[in-house]
Amino acid sequence: MDSAGGSSSTSANILAKDKLKILCLHGYRQNAETFKSKLGSFRKIVSKFADLVFICAPHTAPPIDENHTDYDPNTQKSWWFNKEETGGQNRSFKGTNKNGPAFGFEESLRLVEKTWKEDEYHGLLGFSQGACFAGLLCSLSERGMTCIKPQFVILSSGFKSGSLAHLNYYEDKITIPSLHIFGETDNVIPNEMSEELSDIFQDPKILKHSGGHYFPSTTQQKEFYRKYLQEQLQVYLEAKEIQYANSFNSVTIFNEANGDDDSSE
Repeated sequence: MDSAGGSSSTSANILAKDKLKILCLHGYRQNAETFKSKLGSFRKIVSKFADLVFICAPHTAPPIDENHTDYDPNTQKSWWFNKEETGGQNRSFKGTNKNGPAFGFEESLRLVEKTWKEDEYHGLLGFSQGACFAGLLCSLSERGMTCIKPQFVILSSGFKSGSLAHLNYYEDKITIPSLHIFGETDNVIPNEMSEELSDIFQDPKILKHSGGHYFPSTTQQKEFYRKYLQEQLQVYLEAKEIQYANSFNSVTIFNEANGDDDSSE
């Protein structure tokens, strides 16, 4: 074993093709491109270990108010809505809303499942509503209710969904390795809500910062991210080596049982 806790052969196999692939879920009133832009520093520091794939929620969030002249429906997206305005004309979302509906959740779940099937993904990363969504996906995964099987999850400014349809998903501990990032002065999602989400996970790692509702990227935090994803890549590669060894041994046993011998007489 080397100093990083993995075999030397595993360390030697950290090549360009041996990267983690992480599916990233943006927050409410963001889209894939705006979230990707906000994570520029994070993407750069982890690029040696992970490729990040950003997808856009299928639902369009309504204008904040009637006089919001710079509203662009292409950039204002939502994974679901937990509030319906008077008359049912507009649906909106607020993380602190309790006992509301979950309009559009199933459509978003189908979209993420379709995306997950199209490639080999290893982890989930979510911010705000996207982190709430990622937490729900972890619960669904452990219950065998989805094809999404993350090996780890990163949740920034996350929280438990208050929608009635989701309450039972928080009854059992989630064993998927998790990293929880939240700000002590977040006035959108109070850090107590993020702590409540972390309590649902069996062995959460916590990264607190002194700021508000954003994904932090100071030098110290960047180093934390780098080490965390390096550890996750190491776990993945070691599991990959074990899987390969088991497969090789199975083939060898099968050949011996059937009398296969490549040696010449």
